[in-house]
Amino acid sequence: MSTKACAHLKQVHQNIKAKTPNGCEECMKMGSDWVHLRLCLTCGHVGCCDSSPNKHATKHFKATRHPVIRSFQPGEDWKWCYIDNIMV
Repeated sequence: MSTKACAHLKQVHQNIKAKTPNGCEECMKMGSDWVHLRLCLTCGHVGCCDSSPNKHATKHFKATRHPVIRSFQPGEDWKWCYIDNIMV
């Protein structure tokens, strides 16, 4: 794992509220399933992970450039920076 520091953590809201706490925003609209959920720490978007068919968390990053997500799975406590491509 990289020891590189992530300056993007300064831009996020650690206690942000999920816009759709019951699941992936886009998948729920489409009636699609997901594997795991990710929370955008910039705006509260909940998207599905890259193991899910639609990969909405990554699509959200590509559309918005919001840099840091955290796992939205119970019992998991990690963050990922898309820009630096590292766990933070």
